[in-house]
Amino acid sequence: MAKYKDIVGTAVRNNAGNIPTAETGQIFFDSTNRDYKYQFPNVTTSGAWATGNVLNTAREAGTGVGDRSTALCIGGFSPPTSDAAQTESWSGVSWTEVADLNDARWGLNSAGTYTSALAFGGSNVTANTETWDGSSWTEVGDLNTARKYLGGGGTQPSALAFGGDLGPAYTAITESWNGSAWTEVADLNTARSLQSASGGASNTSAIAAGGYSGTVTGVTELYDGTSWTEVADLNTGRSNAAGGGIQTSAIIFSGSSNVTITEVWNGTTWTEDGDMNTGRGDLMGTASSNTSALAFGGGVSSPGSPKSNLTELWTGAGAPIGAWATGGTMNTARYQLGSAGIYTAALGFGGDLDPGRTAITESYDGSSWTETTDMNTARQAQGSNGTQTSALVYGGYSTAQSTLCETWNGSNWTEVANLNQARSCLGAGADNTSALAFGGNVPPYSALCESWNGSSWTEVADLNTARAGAGRNGTATSALIYGGAPGNKADTESWNGSAWTELSNLNTARSGLAGAGANTAAALAFGTHPPVSGGFTEDWNGGSWSEVADLSVGRGYLAGTGTTTNALAFGGQRNVSPGAQTALTEEWSGSSIAIKVLTD
Repeated sequence: MAKYKDIVGTAVRNNAGNIPTAETGQIFFDSTNRDYKYQFPNVTTSGAWATGNVLNTAREAGTGVGDRSTALCIGGFSPPTSDAAQTESWSGVSWTEVADLNDARWGLNSAGTYTSALAFGGSNVTANTETWDGSSWTEVGDLNTARKYLGGGGTQPSALAFGGDLGPAYTAITESWNGSAWTEVADLNTARSLQSASGGASNTSAIAAGGYSGTVTGVTELYDGTSWTEVADLNTGRSNAAGGGIQTSAIIFSGSSNVTITEVWNGTTWTEDGDMNTGRGDLMGTASSNTSALAFGGGVSSPGSPKSNLTELWTGAGAPIGAWATGGTMNTARYQLGSAGIYTAALGFGGDLDPGRTAITESYDGSSWTETTDMNTARQAQGSNGTQTSALVYGGYSTAQSTLCETWNGSNWTEVANLNQARSCLGAGADNTSALAFGGNVPPYSALCESWNGSSWTEVADLNTARAGAGRNGTATSALIYGGAPGNKADTESWNGSAWTELSNLNTARSGLAGAGANTAAALAFGTHPPVSGGFTEDWNGGSWSEVADLSVGRGYLAGTGTTTNALAFGGQRNVSPGAQTALTEEWSGSSIAIKVLTD
């Protein structure tokens, strides 16, 4: 029997102001403004590419399976060693080398997932087929027609291979895989090489777009398990592209002549969307739909030249609104620096120059950085907080872990009372008279929390999880910590002025990230620890984290300040090699949350 709640719903919540933790679509009454409201996510109307961690082996003309969060890069061509057998696994954050193919080759295609895949065809016009079980490759039944630069899609037990280059000619032959053998089925309408957008859900549902048959083509065909049907062409014909998806939601990107153009398919038509950051031909990629894709490797110049190891991640239209834009470059590139202020009036101080620590302080006016008075002690990984005219720096690492504390009055730094425990640590606070120092590297990792009242530090309740290199924001009475080391953590904790409480985890576990936000009700987390170069950005609404638009340049150990609608990210380290520190500044604009007032 139906319950009353199922028939009429639940009561409308009454709240003084907006409810940051409201569910999407939840109606509530704002008693302060006397309005009925509901919360919903603002979403983007176009997609965008963000840089990710690079491949271990630069190459082109291999193949990929999986999706944006878990994928494989298989085979390829990597001068001067030529045919590649290397397989790399993508965790959503970084690439790891795993077991090699038995037959090194390029121009192959694939189907399946990162734990269960099929690789077939390839250079030397081969029919060789191999299956992947998550740890190793095994040779199985060959294709009936040997070929390279063929199309492919489906799953490991239900795949499709179509088109390709026979060497002297192009073919339209299609073959279906049943888990143990290939069977010829209906031919494509247009014979062509198809190392371009090809994909599908199974051996009865596939899409083929673009390719080469003596000339570059934009022809698109759909397979229904019985025959191929021509549908709307690409806007830009091309070969040597990458892409994937299903018949109702597919994507193609880059390709011949190193174009950066991306097109998305909605089941009826192709539409141009956000360009790639780096155009390249013979790149590899994979996609589950037109909203989620991964691109990697490729050739960025002439044949035979060094190949690319670049990775880019695609987030399609419909993602929560918010975007990073390039701001003024710092005068001194560095990472593990301190920060204070807002996005139009910020401070950046100290940091690691690799090698050596610095005491340099720079002031940001919303468009450019200006050097001002140095700190008294050069250091890196220091705790920091405050405003452009009232800031605090504490702890850090100079020649050893430090307890030193300095206050900033808008023009000079002054040494004040030390921390109780030496550590390179994190912190939060409104100005130089009120702060909270929590966690840090002693070593080992610390859970200690100390409160600053403008003249001295007092130990208060510890974190639940000891850590360093975490994101943080807030004040001495309302703070948030998320992520951190050792390892890569996703844990989030909030401070209410007397105790820490564990909350919902980040979507992507990481350390070396930065954050922005005024208190525990709203936060922005961005960046991640090198050599992972992801620019992952997540928005906190007081109850959970949502993935939003990534940094344009992935990096870790950067500085952050501001709010969830107007934040600043500056400095950082792109990878672990010397000279990898950056002076880049990015400005965040937008919010993933909108509140609408209900009217008559």
